[in-house]
Amino acid sequence: MSTVDEAKHGDDTVAFGSRRQRSRTEASQSDDLGFDASAPLLVVEDLRVEFHTREGVAHAVNGASFTVGHGETLGILGESGSGKSVTAQAVMGILDSPPAKVGGGKVLLRGVDLLALPEESRRLVRSNRVAMVFQDALSALNPVFTVGYQLGELFRIHRGVTRQEAKTEAVSMLDLVGIPGAAQRVSDYPHQFSGGMRQRVMIAMALALDPDVLIADEPTTALDVTVQAQIMKLLADVQAERNMGMILITHDMGVVADVADKICVMYAGRIVERADVHSVYGNPAHPYTKALLESIPRIDHKGQQLASIEGLPPNLTKLPEGCSFHPRCRFRRDRCTTDDPPLYDIGGSRQSACHYYEEVLAT
Repeated sequence: MSTVDEAKHGDDTVAFGSRRQRSRTEASQSDDLGFDASAPLLVVEDLRVEFHTREGVAHAVNGASFTVGHGETLGILGESGSGKSVTAQAVMGILDSPPAKVGGGKVLLRGVDLLALPEESRRLVRSNRVAMVFQDALSALNPVFTVGYQLGELFRIHRGVTRQEAKTEAVSMLDLVGIPGAAQRVSDYPHQFSGGMRQRVMIAMALALDPDVLIADEPTTALDVTVQAQIMKLLADVQAERNMGMILITHDMGVVADVADKICVMYAGRIVERADVHSVYGNPAHPYTKALLESIPRIDHKGQQLASIEGLPPNLTKLPEGCSFHPRCRFRRDRCTTDDPPLYDIGGSRQSACHYYEEVLAT
């Protein structure tokens, strides 16, 4: 976003512009890594992550590929354990190693492969260019430090400002995310905030250094429906203002319906369907996606038995032969138990990892 564009977005954005002018220590160093402004924002190619455990090697992410452009929201859906959060952590470079290990692939941010960078360079990228909102705000925030101290720490370490300047910036960020009385609340501790307000603090921390890509990992977990809507609106508003790319990770199909542009559905560490949001919700092309949508309670089905997906997700150290979903799939055939389906191109940019996607679409 240019300085002229920033001035069009009001005082908050102007404040961000002045902040970047005051100190660009790590931000300017990250520019030296060779980022190309003309290259796609974020491209993930064939990402593979494995965990070495006593039971064997768990393939937590098995060949995930996707792209995120400026102002675009990618929703990554799936049950717990499908590989969504591990994918995000691999992009951020915050996997615990050991036991985690990136087994292959590329994470290209403006043409630079983040996986090939040394840790010191990755540290310059985190928060400055790629930031993350974690799913449990209470656990992510340190209970013995004030919210203002933790938020200001970003500016002290990454921008080299004084403590007073950092506090001023912290108040500005809390005000930006809609926390009433930000000047007073900046001295409060995490336990003095409600769940929704803590999540707003986490969003403020993620946005503090004006990243190009924001990863929101289950940002509405444990929040009531009204607060969920407020948090999602806040993310959408900030994204529109800054033209950020955003990855929204969730198991809640309803959360992403109104905000995502594209959807990736993950199962057992693999992307099994990839399409625009309207195609996925209008007519899913994979049995797993179809089962997820059918399991959502509907008002017009009052009195009927709730649908569920039979069985359990597979053990990632002992994946079944063929399609990983076939033990739970009502469309399965003998071929599904032996042949692992590729991601079939089924029109446009839409793909499905199902041998019988045409039958799924027809139903």
